[in-house]
Amino acid sequence: MENHSLPKLHIAPLFCLLFLTSLVTCQLNYTFYDDSCPSLTKIVRYGVWTAISNDTRMAASLLRLHFHDCFVNGCDGSVLLDGGEKNALPNLNSARGFEVIDSIKSNLEKACPGVVSCTDVLTLAAREAVYLTGGPYWSLAFGRRDGLTTSETAANEQLPGPFEPLENITQKFAAKGLDTKDVVVLSGGHTLGFAQCGVFAGSGRPDPSLDASFLQTLQSTCPNRNESNSNLAPLDASSSKFDNVYYKLLVNSSGLLRSDQALMSDNVTGSMVVGYSKFPFLFYKDFGASMVKMAGIGVITGSNGEVRKNCRVVN
Repeated sequence: MENHSLPKLHIAPLFCLLFLTSLVTCQLNYTFYDDSCPSLTKIVRYGVWTAISNDTRMAASLLRLHFHDCFVNGCDGSVLLDGGEKNALPNLNSARGFEVIDSIKSNLEKACPGVVSCTDVLTLAAREAVYLTGGPYWSLAFGRRDGLTTSETAANEQLPGPFEPLENITQKFAAKGLDTKDVVVLSGGHTLGFAQCGVFAGSGRPDPSLDASFLQTLQSTCPNRNESNSNLAPLDASSSKFDNVYYKLLVNSSGLLRSDQALMSDNVTGSMVVGYSKFPFLFYKDFGASMVKMAGIGVITGSNGEVRKNCRVVN
């Protein structure tokens, strides 16, 4: 990041979003840590800012980590536990940012020991990653507790994959209480970061809907040899900045992942993509709303679960 001064906090209205679904609880609140850990946001923001300053890819990694946590048996910090989900195919050798969460958690333990859950740390870190890269700011309610288990099988079954048809992805979102609009909006998180060649070119069968010149560029980056599978290609042309370029690429048949470009194959999702490609502020508003919705999936509150001292192991 070129600007090494911490940005000022945007003033955002505090409001409670209630979702009439069994997957979301309304037990979270916006003042949960006001007295017990008033420096929470400052500590998390500085930790994320430092990480992004050292590695611009980290913003995308933290956002993805939060997504992968919430989609597997709810937002419970289970992806942070060693073993289990970390070994699942969608995470193995690709999930990143664990050491960033560890560092932030360590600093929080010094400031307010045993207070802030790893799940809330990851949820807030994802928000800060988006905000610090030019994206929207949204208000978050807290009080999530950490789960006690992690499941490799559940991660393999529940996480949407880059080769899955849109219908399958939509069904997996629906199972979490998220609708078609959330599919399109949260896919916009791919405006940040890179993907390994093995994820989108490993099959050797290029997506026939891709623009010819874009396909040629990809083939030079990923010549479809085993040794190129770990090569990285940007998910959009401004991969370290949160913007709406991702949608512009889809409109031009230049989406990197097959699952992304598939959004243009459906009239409903395709019209949303076109809208977000033209109106970035609409995308920002809807992205914040969908992230709040996602951060409420299957949360553990009250006396359930625990507040881990070390995010990698149960207490």
